[in-house]
Formats: sequence, structure tokens, C-alpha cells
Amino acid sequence: MAHLQLKPKRDVSSFRKLAIGSWANAYDPTVYGTLTVRMDAALAYLEAFHRHTGVRLTTTHLVLKALGEGLRRCPDANALLRFQRIYLRQKVTLCALVPGADPDRTGLTPVRLEDVDTRSVRDLAVEMEARVARAREGRDVALEKGRGLLRRIPHLLLHRFTAWASFLTYTLNLDPAWLGLPRDPFGSAVVVDVGTLGLDTAYLPLAPFTRVPIFIAPGAVRETAVVEEGRVVPGRVMSINASFDHRFLDGYHAGVIANTLRELLEHPFESFDPLPDAPPPE
Repeated sequence: MAHLQLKPKRDVSSFRKLAIGSWANAYDPTVYGTLTVRMDAALAYLEAFHRHTGVRLTTTHLVLKALGEGLRRCPDANALLRFQRIYLRQKVTLCALVPGADPDRTGLTPVRLEDVDTRSVRDLAVEMEARVARAREGRDVALEKGRGLLRRIPHLLLHRFTAWASFLTYTLNLDPAWLGLPRDPFGSAVVVDVGTLGLDTAYLPLAPFTRVPIFIAPGAVRETAVVEEGRVVPGRVMSINASFDHRFLDGYHAGVIANTLRELLEHPFESFDPLPDAPPPE
């Protein structure tokens, strides 16, 4: 039984064919970039959303939803590589890596969210909170099985094991449940909020075994001088730092995703879940 719903991409450009042939894995073709986004409206939206719904959103929730919309608008970026061919994913599945609550248990916990492009930001926030709580309390069965399996793998064999598991799961498209591993744990793209660590800028390394071509790292919101209608005024901005696989994404794809992130984050009242007292569009 197929693990993921995929279909081969037929109209591959000559550049992308050359890129696939030039780089054997994600270590080689990584491209890095930073998008600086004005966050004053987004922060106002977070406060208004909590006031009206009781649900506390963060910038991570907004970035996840905006990235999901970006992949909907640019389906060629929602892909993975099998047998040196690009296959387009039929669902927008994203993963947020969040820190654990237990200081004695270091590392990040993957929180997988399906159909991000079609769901409300409230729905995503509620599910994410529930999944994080379940993982932190050790009640996520699939995650605990995967962790238990990895603990039993000798360190000298970890590289071969991850490569083998990646081959079975993604190249052969087999459901890894029989291995005790979670299904497609990292999805189409990964988001890590490095702002919670106090960082403005950080670029995440692509992990080849995940087959994820896009890693996004939103930084901390900071106050700085911005130009507004020809005047220098104080404003709050955030850097969105990206690492992506050049075998999948070129300037066009990166531009669509970047412009979508900027559009939605800088105009949140028009872009995300509607609120009763939303200000009129500018």
C-alpha cells in the first residue's frame, strides 16, 4: 500500500534536470535566504485573536499557515525526489519542531500538521497545542515507538539506518509503521521558531534522510527603525530565514513563497481567520 499520495511531475525544466543530476543529495545544493517582514499588524492580530477566541496564537502558527498557502500557490515546491525524479505531493503537510518541556530531555519534538493550506489558523493552533502536550507527556504512541527504536540502534549504524529507512519510506513509498516509525513525520517543509532562543537569524541544515526541501526559521520580533510614507518611524520586524534544496526550488519558487509569507503576515486581518473588529483594508 502506498505510503504517500504522489504523482510524477512530467514537465521538468532542463535546469531542474541538470540540478538533479549535479547534486546527489541535500548536502550539496542548499541555498540560504532571509526575508524581513513588518510585524506590527501581525502582533495586533495575535492580541485581537486571543481576546475574541481565547486561543493564544504565536508567530509560528501564522508562519505555518502562510507557508501552507505559499505551497498551495506554488505546488512545484511541494515535492520530493524518488529515483532521481521529482514527485509532487498531493497534500500540504508541514512539521513544526518545538522544544520539550523537560530540561533533562533535550531536543526538538516534531509536530506534524496535515492540509495546512485548507484549514483555519485556529484549527491548526488547537491541534498543535494538543499534539505538543501529548508528546511532552509521552502519550504520542508513534513518536514514542520511533524514539524507542532509535535508542536501540547502535551509534555506528545510525547513518545507515536513517538512509535505509528513508529509502524504504520515500524512495519505495512504503508505510514505515511496521518499522515502528511514524508516518511522514516531517512532511513538505519544517518550521523551527529560533526566535524563542533569542536569535534573529539562523539557517537550519537540510537533513537528507527527511527528504524535506524547505526549512524555515522565524527569528525573534525586534524593534527597529523603518521607513513609512517617507518618514523614519519605529517599527517591529521579524526575519524569516530559509534553507532550501536547489534541486527543487529556484528563484521563481522561492519568490512565490516569500511574497506569500510577506503578504499574509503584513496583512493578517485580511489573510487569516476573520475577526469581528478587524480594521478596514488599507
